[in-house]
Amino acid sequence: MLLEVENLRIHYPIAGGVFQRTIGRVHAVDGISFYVREGEIVGLVGESGCGKSTVGKTIVGIVPPTKGNITFEGKDLFHSDQQDVIKLKRNIQIVFQNPQSSLDPRMTVGNIIAEPMKIHFRMTRQQIRERVLDLIDLVGLQKEHLDRYPHEFSGGQRQRIGIARAISLNPKFIVLDEPTSALDVSVQAQILNLLQDLRERHHLTYLFISHDLSVIEHISDRVMVMYLGKIVESASREEIFRHPFHPYTKALVSAIPIPDPKYRGFDIILGGVIPSPRDPPSGCRFHTRCQEKIGSICEEQDPSKVEISREHFVSCHLVGIERS
Repeated sequence: MLLEVENLRIHYPIAGGVFQRTIGRVHAVDGISFYVREGEIVGLVGESGCGKSTVGKTIVGIVPPTKGNITFEGKDLFHSDQQDVIKLKRNIQIVFQNPQSSLDPRMTVGNIIAEPMKIHFRMTRQQIRERVLDLIDLVGLQKEHLDRYPHEFSGGQRQRIGIARAISLNPKFIVLDEPTSALDVSVQAQILNLLQDLRERHHLTYLFISHDLSVIEHISDRVMVMYLGKIVESASREEIFRHPFHPYTKALVSAIPIPDPKYRGFDIILGGVIPSPRDPPSGCRFHTRCQEKIGSICEEQDPSKVEISREHFVSCHLVGIERS
């Protein structure tokens, strides 16, 4: 496996009182495990606030884990020698959701793309210049754009700059944190096509984080569904969208808009109380909104992850009922 995440927990302390002592914790990510094979595009989907962006930021080292292990090419990202960690993280890059806030407004585009190479590689100024020119052409921009500043570009162009910066170190793995959510639909298609083209050219592996299931269905090989800090279902793209098992996954899939005015589908409308990650419910995290809840077991016991078919994993008590 290229990347393995084991029992990852990320809790943010909540300070309060006169002395700002810790009075609680936000359970952003609460014990998830998954893997990513080399060359795959793995989609991580869920509603806002479920913890998916926090997972991506932890993988690239922006957010430290509270507990758990992340290994890349068999080496621990947080407990290895410092020189090994630097080499490992060189191969792990990120493209952020908002290209306007992720690019330094005081730097030109040329300097933004060149900066990672100046830090990690021993390259001459001319070598860096040639590499920057290759990258800017690769992402569909022009040579004259190098001396401009981020505010002079459209949202799609700024995202192309962010992608060029991410691939400047020839990484093996890129976290794509909702890279198209701030863009127009036509520009989204261009960025997705660019990402797929770069994957084939440079043999890249992606963790694609999004709340847009249509985008996830288009680009992913495997899909993981996240709810309130937990991964509730994971399977191949075809399995998730044709045979969803978890009630939350079913609700997400039913909400995908169908571009047919004659289509009269049945949307699953989730009711109940939306819990807070500061005080998550006991048992199954989804039981406060689940229409298929089967009694006290859902409220009291956290469901274990079960493989219901080849590489189709579900955390739901309904698995036991269907198998009995």
